Amino acid sequence: MSKIRTALVGAALAGSLAAGVVAAPSAMASAGSAVAVQETQASSKHFFGPYYSGFGGGESFGRRSYFKGYWTSSGGRYWFYGDLFDRDRDRQRSYVWFKWHDRFGSHSKVFSTFGHSGFSKFGGFKKSNGFDDFKIRVCEGTDRFDDCGGWGDAF
Repeated sequence: MSKIRTALVGAALAGSLAAGVVAAPSAMASAGSAVAVQETQASSKHFFGPYYSGFGGGESFGRRSYFKGYWTSSGGRYWFYGDLFDRDRDRQRSYVWFKWHDRFGSHSKVFSTFGHSGFSKFGGFKKSNGFDDFKIRVCEGTDRFDDCGGWGDAF
């Protein structure tokens, strides 16, 4: 359904741009600029995931915790956004590990949730500081090292 809607919006936009060329050439120039700005903004999100926790306690795949998100670049900094979901509701926590590398070495941070946790604008890493790697790992259990999935490369 999303592809059909996108195609219809694109056709409507193309039709309105064509009508603008006939009506006023200067209007076409400003409309073209607006389209270029929209395309630049839309392409700035780089999606990754989902990354899943490991199997534990006989859980099915549908019960595993997972994390998915995207990163953007703004003002010379890289920002990460995403969501951690704990799907089995067994009162064990879900954990997401972030690991990154820059010229100061390797760093890690871990967050946890019982249900759902959103991450908004995590990071602010600078390429000028040698930022060159960002990995994600999801675990689920009684501590942050239980039933861990593999490390996934997000950047």
